[in-house]
Amino acid sequence: MKGIAAGLGVVVLTPLLLSGTAMVMASSSEAATTASFSGCLTGLDTAEVTKEVTKILDGASGKDIRIQGLDLPAEQIPNAQTIVATGLSLDVPKKGQIIAIATAMQESRLRNLNSGDRDSLGLFQQRPSQGWGTAQQIRDPVYASESFYKALLKVDGWQQMKVTQAAQAVQRSGYPDAYAQWEDLATALQKAIATTFPNAGTDEPVKDKDEESASSTGTCKPDKDGTSFGRIPEGSVPKGYKIPKDADPKARAAIEWAMHQLGTLYQWGGSCTDSHGPDPMKRCDCSSLMQQAYAHADVKLTRTTYTQVNEGKAVSAKNLKPGDLIFSRGTAARPEHVGMYMGEGLVIEAPRTSKPTRISPIKDWDILAARRVL
Repeated sequence: MKGIAAGLGVVVLTPLLLSGTAMVMASSSEAATTASFSGCLTGLDTAEVTKEVTKILDGASGKDIRIQGLDLPAEQIPNAQTIVATGLSLDVPKKGQIIAIATAMQESRLRNLNSGDRDSLGLFQQRPSQGWGTAQQIRDPVYASESFYKALLKVDGWQQMKVTQAAQAVQRSGYPDAYAQWEDLATALQKAIATTFPNAGTDEPVKDKDEESASSTGTCKPDKDGTSFGRIPEGSVPKGYKIPKDADPKARAAIEWAMHQLGTLYQWGGSCTDSHGPDPMKRCDCSSLMQQAYAHADVKLTRTTYTQVNEGKAVSAKNLKPGDLIFSRGTAARPEHVGMYMGEGLVIEAPRTSKPTRISPIKDWDILAARRVL
């Protein structure tokens, strides 16, 4: 596993762990709850949990949702979904996602809290004073989840530890055994949520199973490579760029809509239906940005990169037009990333976890395939 450092069962000293000081302590209110908890949640019906979780993710109010251990499912389940999706985007195995959910259950009951013990905040009760980030960052569920996972991956041998041992290695709680009580619930939640992402129920990130091939573009690229615009600050429109006058009207509409998402943070599995809003799962990933941009131009695309590579018709990267989809990473038949050509040697994309939707020069792309969907 990438990022694992030396030292058995301990977190390597990083800015997240200053001078050996405890990184996160359970809030006083959660400590009281922990002290009064009588035994673990066992014997959970995973199928029933999956059914109830699906109702929430499909928009149910939560009023009639019953999941043992969750008092506020309408709030808690979307936070668990963000934790799972963030883990998938970072290639964290299933066990790591379970550890993260169990930790958040213990620290905040899967609520994005505004306060806690001393300056503890958010899902994992991380503390700005201990190097976890600013208060605003910690209150972002994606940022908080990423921070937890990055710390977990630095714990040597975490995959061989019990869930509570691994959680404690990161959190350094005053209640080191308390995480164990949430393992069954965390396991059921992870399994239920992972099934909502195609092929994400395993330890690997989503991979396409489509055997249909796409035409490779080789090393050809358009005559304009975007270098004339110089360095492009992330989330901004390069000075002097205008959508080419000869762009198809639907391509123009798709590009314009996509440009309104510039600067919004990437979310693996996000729907891109409200990228500026507070719900991380309504932010964009690369393929949902393409899907929603074209939906606003009355063009229907499938949801994933692996199916979008078979949309429309293959075109040469030498003859791209504004609105064409270009693919990179992986292989031509199974690419792992997609962006939209804007003309003038530029591409708009939602690049990866922790990065915002941005415009990049096409010279930075190793183009595997290109598709014209109009």
